[in-house]
Amino acid sequence: MLFKLSFSSMRKSFKDYLVLLFGLTISIAIFYMFQTLAQNKVFLESNAMISSIVFVFHVGTFILAAITIFYIFYATSFMLSMRQKEMGMYMTLGAKKYKVAQMMFFETFFIGMISLLIGIAIGIGLAEGIASLFMWQLDFSGEGFEAFYLSSIMTTVIFYVILFSLTSIVNAVKVARQSVLELLHADRKHDEVNTKGSRTIIGVFFAIALIAVGYYAMIHIDKLVQFGVILAAITITIGTYLIFISFLPYFIKKLKGIRTLNEKGLNAFTLAQLRFRVMNLTKVLGTVTMLIALGLGALTAGISFYHNIEKQSSMFQTNDVVVHQPSETDEEIIETLNITEQHEYRYKVKKDGVYFLKEDLLNNPPLIREFNPEIKEIPEPKSVATSLPAEKYAWNEDEQMKAMPEGWYTAISTELNTSFYMFGGRDIYIYDKTNFQKIDGKEQHVFTAMIEDFKEALPKLEKIDKGQQEIAASMTGEKPETTGSKYSNYVAIKGFSNGTIFMGFFLGVAFLMMMASVLMFKLLSSANADIQRYDMLRKIGVRRSVLTKSIYRELFLVFLFPAIIGLVHVLVGMQMFSFIIIEPYTKIWIPISIFILIYGIYYVMTVQMYKRIVLPKEE
Repeated sequence: MLFKLSFSSMRKSFKDYLVLLFGLTISIAIFYMFQTLAQNKVFLESNAMISSIVFVFHVGTFILAAITIFYIFYATSFMLSMRQKEMGMYMTLGAKKYKVAQMMFFETFFIGMISLLIGIAIGIGLAEGIASLFMWQLDFSGEGFEAFYLSSIMTTVIFYVILFSLTSIVNAVKVARQSVLELLHADRKHDEVNTKGSRTIIGVFFAIALIAVGYYAMIHIDKLVQFGVILAAITITIGTYLIFISFLPYFIKKLKGIRTLNEKGLNAFTLAQLRFRVMNLTKVLGTVTMLIALGLGALTAGISFYHNIEKQSSMFQTNDVVVHQPSETDEEIIETLNITEQHEYRYKVKKDGVYFLKEDLLNNPPLIREFNPEIKEIPEPKSVATSLPAEKYAWNEDEQMKAMPEGWYTAISTELNTSFYMFGGRDIYIYDKTNFQKIDGKEQHVFTAMIEDFKEALPKLEKIDKGQQEIAASMTGEKPETTGSKYSNYVAIKGFSNGTIFMGFFLGVAFLMMMASVLMFKLLSSANADIQRYDMLRKIGVRRSVLTKSIYRELFLVFLFPAIIGLVHVLVGMQMFSFIIIEPYTKIWIPISIFILIYGIYYVMTVQMYKRIVLPKEE
């Protein structure tokens, strides 16, 4: 009979249960999506730029599991808060307490199992859809990635069955331990706020110290390596929770103590609402902050890797285009490029070497980049300034001629692309005009140029590069896989980076989908306790529009705190990649904008659902 009542109640509160089911399903889907990467060791090791990527994912799994445990307990508490009063009524009408506790266990576990089935199905679908989209955008084959990964399914099922069993037991025990009166008046309780000065000072001190240690570990990750990852994960997580547990209640108390602010409109009520619920919100806000840090951090890293491909390919080369012996097709393509600077240099090719005309080089000295491993920025290009007083120069010094000065060696090998791929094992020489004319052979020329938008010109550069492969084949006897040009370097780096970029995008979107739903469920689970407060304000004449503004302000502050701290974590955390990314903050506004959009949607959804619960309906 009680189970029939349980199903009847679930049907009656279908909209509320739908919200719960949605949140649990998203949590399970995200957990499964993470596991499709974390447990696929072959895919991780073959597609990541970070050597210890498997270890990083193991740490990530631990953090995600801890966050998920918090999330599930808070999400299922939403259901308990909706049902407590009804459970009390059943006991008032004669139902035995253990039967009511059984019913609570059944409802929690039933919703959990339904969400598990749906969540895994959605997780597989999202993994396939998101992976396919990013692979298509990145031109990444993603060999080894499987959206349907049996090991990940088993891990997800075992983890959530255990977790839902625990939460079902906890909810049942909570119902069994409460008296009928406590259940009937559960919505009238409020959280006590402890803001003693000494406790706050100690808590804030440890929070700042732990976060500072974590930030130090992230900034010096190139030296601390795996230990730094573990240290940062532990200290920043604990420090984040301490910030909200120790500082936030004190901050709200001080904010409420400002008379000019507190006595304006309904601010007294709004701040009181925050103050009364703040102790229960602290852990949730810490959880949301860590999810923001993980999601936004992964997305930012992925986008940073993506936009740094061109910068990395430009690390040693200034010229965007280098064309040896341009064909008519090459010249037609060159005419369509938006060129900012161009030069031509003459040379002759023999079996023993490649001979460049000294006068051409001196009249238009090539720009080179002098790379310094201690400077984490792309060096500014500089013209070769070293003089060439001798008549002849060779790649290597011998008895008959001097060796090329280092600047010219760099210019000819990189900027004029005289690599082994193009000319095989031929030596490179610089001859003055008199000696150059004595060399038998057809005069050739190499065209170099810098263009305004390298990425926009990639399809055209691809055609030029194919032509250069044919030239290289005629010089070396076999077609090379790469020509050594900036374009070929870009393609190689892109292929090497795509796996890491894909992981960043994939996990970033996944975590950002989950982050604010944690906060949403905690706020909605405590909304029933606020109904009477808003009802009283409505009865004494406070306009609905004023109450609505109060809700917007209150929830805005709640959403704002984790967003700020999470964003700071990300900004500092990007220093972890500074030893492998030239400019880790490149176009950081893109992931931040995506985060604000998703976070804003959750904020509006939460406000609307909260209003529907706490504000009395207009007659």
